[in-house]
Amino acid sequence: MSNYKFKTTNIRGKKYVEVNERIKFFRQEDEYKNWTISTEFTALDSEMCVCKCIIADTAQRVIATGHAHEERSASHINKTSYVENCETSAIGRALAMMGIGIDTSIASANEVQEAIAKQTSTTTSDTTAPENVMDKAVGYLKSATDKRKAFDQVIGKYGEQLTEKQVAGLKKFVR
Repeated sequence: MSNYKFKTTNIRGKKYVEVNERIKFFRQEDEYKNWTISTEFTALDSEMCVCKCIIADTAQRVIATGHAHEERSASHINKTSYVENCETSAIGRALAMMGIGIDTSIASANEVQEAIAKQTSTTTSDTTAPENVMDKAVGYLKSATDKRKAFDQVIGKYGEQLTEKQVAGLKKFVR
C-alpha cells in the first residue's frame, strides 16, 4: 500500500476515516486499477433499505463485501436520503474489509456519528424535560464534526420539545 495520508474526523477522541477518503484512495491506487465497486439493494421499501456492496478485481473475483441498513425514520437526513446513506455506508464497509482506511476502526466517521445520534435519541425518552434534551443536544453538537447534520438530527427528533430560544441557541453551534 502507498504512503497515502487519509484525512480523518475526530469523534470523541478517536480518529475515523470518511467514506469519500476510502473511495478516493481506492480509485487512485494502481493496485486497484480497473477493479469494480458495485452495489445492490437486497431490501428496499418506503421505510428502510439494506445495501450490499461488492468489490471485485479485474478477473471479477469478489475481494470484499460490505452491508449496510438504514431506516428512513432514523434521522432528519434519512427522511430524504436513507437510500443514499445506506449505499455510501455499504461501500465504506466493503473498502474497510479490504483494509482501506481502518487504522483504528472499520466504521466510517459517518457511521459513528449516526450511531451516536441513535444512542442519544434512544437514551432520551420523548417525555424528557426540555432542559435535559437541551443538555444532551449541546453535548452532541459539541462532539459532532458535521454540526449541520447533528443539528438536523436533534431538531428532527426533539424540535417540538424545544422553544424557539433553545433552537436559536443550538443554531449557534452550526457555522
